[in-house]
Amino acid sequence: GASGSGKTTLLNCLSGLDDLTEGSVRIEGRLLNSMTDDEKTIYRAKRMGFIFQSYNLLPVLNAVENVELPLLVAGVNPKEARKKALRMLELVGLKEHSEHRPAELSGGQQQRVTIARSLVNNPAIVWADEPTGNLDTKNSREIVDLLIELNRKNHQTFLVVTHDPAVGNRMDRIVRMESGKILDDGHVENGADTGNGIGTGNETESAAQITSPQSAARKSEEQPAADAISS
Repeated sequence: GASGSGKTTLLNCLSGLDDLTEGSVRIEGRLLNSMTDDEKTIYRAKRMGFIFQSYNLLPVLNAVENVELPLLVAGVNPKEARKKALRMLELVGLKEHSEHRPAELSGGQQQRVTIARSLVNNPAIVWADEPTGNLDTKNSREIVDLLIELNRKNHQTFLVVTHDPAVGNRMDRIVRMESGKILDDGHVENGADTGNGIGTGNETESAAQITSPQSAARKSEEQPAADAISS
């Protein structure tokens, strides 16, 4: 959906950053809107990951320090946090850049650090708000390739907000929004898989809110994703 259509507001409601006026959000069988603010903060830290358009990396920390930060805040042993952070950087192809600060990395590399940080706590779901918005076409495609690969290999669920149909049409479920309202919502059946992702077969429509390919998520019951969203 276009800017101002309500995509980020919906993401904030689904992740518990904003309060609902009605309806409910259930993740892993837990009602998010029944939690206190402190409970939601703890739950987000332990079971959610976030990817932002502007990266939100601390400039004084290097890549591995940025990735391990959520674990340290959650009280994880520093040695264990460092080990997990390095593993995540290796997963996104940046282990050799672990000592580099954000200013020493390209935009695509910074976004990979952000993705590693979002996955380091093994979240139930990752919320991505315009993750390719600040990237050129090549880096944007590489980031989407990475998200799809992580979904398939790790059975990791991503909910991606985008106004770019080139990003949206590679997912298997698309929710289109306009002026704060959902226009349509559906799963892509028999998407045109070209090896670079899952397409809708309609490259002209604008994707408003996208969840990651559920075909991979359905293969694993060990890591339940957002299992119900009602309104």
